[in-house]
Amino acid sequence: MKRYFIVVIILLILAYPVYILILHTMDLSKSFEKDGVRFVSKVDDKYFYVYENGDFNKFFIKGVNLGAAKPGYYPGEFGITKEDYKKWFEQISDMNANTIRVYTILMPEFYEAFLEFNKGRDKPLYLIHGLWINEEDISNYMDAFNPKLKNETIDEAKTLVDVINGNANIPFQNGKAYGIYQSDISNYVIGYILGIEWDPQFVIETNEKNSSKNFYSGDFLYTETASPFEAFLCELADETISYETTKYNKQRPVALSNWPTTDPIKHPNEPLETEDMVSVNVEHIKWKDTFLPGMFASYHIYPYYPDFMNYQKEYINYVDEKGKINPYRAYLEDLIKVHSMPIVVAEFGIPSSRGMAHENIYTGYNQGFVEETKQGEFLVDMLDDINKSGYAGALIFNWQDEWFKRTWNTMDFDNPERRAFWSNIQTNEQMFGLLTFEPGTEESIIYNDGDLTDWEGINSYGDEELNYSVHSDERYIYLKILINKFDENNDKLFIGIDTIKNQGNRRAIDFGIDFDMFADFLVIIDGKDNSRVLVDSYYDTYYFVYAHNLGFEERKIQLENRNSGYFNKIFLALNRPLFLPEDEIYLPMQKYETGKLRHGIGNPNDYNFDSLSDFYIKDDVIELRIPWMLLNFMDPSKKEIISNLYKEGINGNNIDKISFQFILERDFSKKRTDIFDYTYDNWDMPTYHERLKKSYYIVQDAFSKLE
Repeated sequence: MKRYFIVVIILLILAYPVYILILHTMDLSKSFEKDGVRFVSKVDDKYFYVYENGDFNKFFIKGVNLGAAKPGYYPGEFGITKEDYKKWFEQISDMNANTIRVYTILMPEFYEAFLEFNKGRDKPLYLIHGLWINEEDISNYMDAFNPKLKNETIDEAKTLVDVINGNANIPFQNGKAYGIYQSDISNYVIGYILGIEWDPQFVIETNEKNSSKNFYSGDFLYTETASPFEAFLCELADETISYETTKYNKQRPVALSNWPTTDPIKHPNEPLETEDMVSVNVEHIKWKDTFLPGMFASYHIYPYYPDFMNYQKEYINYVDEKGKINPYRAYLEDLIKVHSMPIVVAEFGIPSSRGMAHENIYTGYNQGFVEETKQGEFLVDMLDDINKSGYAGALIFNWQDEWFKRTWNTMDFDNPERRAFWSNIQTNEQMFGLLTFEPGTEESIIYNDGDLTDWEGINSYGDEELNYSVHSDERYIYLKILINKFDENNDKLFIGIDTIKNQGNRRAIDFGIDFDMFADFLVIIDGKDNSRVLVDSYYDTYYFVYAHNLGFEERKIQLENRNSGYFNKIFLALNRPLFLPEDEIYLPMQKYETGKLRHGIGNPNDYNFDSLSDFYIKDDVIELRIPWMLLNFMDPSKKEIISNLYKEGINGNNIDKISFQFILERDFSKKRTDIFDYTYDNWDMPTYHERLKKSYYIVQDAFSKLE
């Protein structure tokens, strides 16, 4: 028996090199070799090609960008597990996508999961890998040729090459990925996108500080009539190609990140100078015969920004084959004319947030306040525009919602250290995903849908004519109000809400209502189409910033007094006042009423689900959910609210309770409840569950028809 065991061991030892050779041969069969260099993808002047089944086949890139965080974590904390990735890869593949894109080096678990997922699959997922450039260094130096910035960027590119070839050992570094990388995914990586959305001032200062460095020629790439910044990009790409060619005998197509702000086209009616002040033109970078796969162009293209999407004349006069004004399509066709290489739209997207930050005034493809079904339909429309315009591919931003994100019109009103711990659906950047994270371990604790079973066990207060319950989670504060013989067409319900101490209104002049407390907010339920949340004029952040501080709106001194009796509508800014240089006209402040309440069913399991719904009336019951930010919460996880604006500016204070008073107006009389004080427990790690949005299934169908 012992002799038999020894023989088996010897045979296994002898067979191991053969086994490795077989695996290596199988691995090599997935790539093409020419002149001693292997590659799995290549481009011509218009399209991508991927080596499959012994030949290069035309390949339209269709897929998603994958973010680096989930609820409770910031990107540098790497909270996504290997199991998360494998589950998501399955869902992305089931969506008929063929490609994902990541922005930076991730933890080893990502690459392990990606390799394990793809093994043995006839239709694997491919990867376009990004290279992130340190934005703090950019801000500090404003010069791409600064030795620290340049050298660290090139070193990071070389590390990226080692990572995808399964040959890296990155020591621990705070906020960056680290670990031992042994998963060789190189046969599934069909391209690199190097860089980020370039700050135009960074480009300009680089050019000004390095005027003589406007040429580069390397082993694989060189420049023609380039700017210094373009020469820097050429060197970065050449160093990346050179390192992978020398060390691994491999190459893959390379792109340099770009966006409309620094595109090669002039936009004469763009109102913001920074959005059309400098160009980064990848056409000034050429490749030599030694670089076999070729280069492609990469752009992030959204339909609502920059503002030339709304005001450039040839774009807003463009009518597509459906008879629709389509500035997005017009821009796509304009951009492709100035390129001799394939273009991938590496980001395009529509957020399904409640809050909005910009709008496309012709198409409705807005940056927020888009219902999930519309989100999917708009994405498919844009995908069709991209495909019909002759692009090589399109990657939706984003696969998952990202709670840690900020946006320009809400970022001053929340706590940046706590964004990842609650779901702020007023911030559009948090809701671009096809996969959403909703509070609750398996489902949300409350749905506004007329089914009251989820309110069981929650205390009710009041009497038989008017009683109410209050609850909350990481996204909303919920109210259930039962009104005996409620007439939604004639009865009005007023809800005073008191958050900040020693502030608010004891009366609402415009509605003839008095409170037994100082109300900072007033909710009005006045039928399905005329209900809203109002804010004490003294506590109105929109008025404080854009009227009192900046003078973009008319100041009314009576609104700046405590206990004035006035409540304002709640607005979010969409644009500051603009000047259109070609039209020579000024545009006033643009805003929309985000306090307006939308009637509908908020249960995703219901056929009539409306992801933007705020309240639902069924018979005698009103169910209402109010986003925390609509009540000036900066961080509900710690009960932190915006303090006294006129004394402390936009800063936070912690509170211990929220007070409510309900007033029913019917038959020319008013019934009021006692004041009810609501409190809840703080939290450190949020609860959440995953749900594929309605948009996922719409994109899934569109991807299935796109080859």
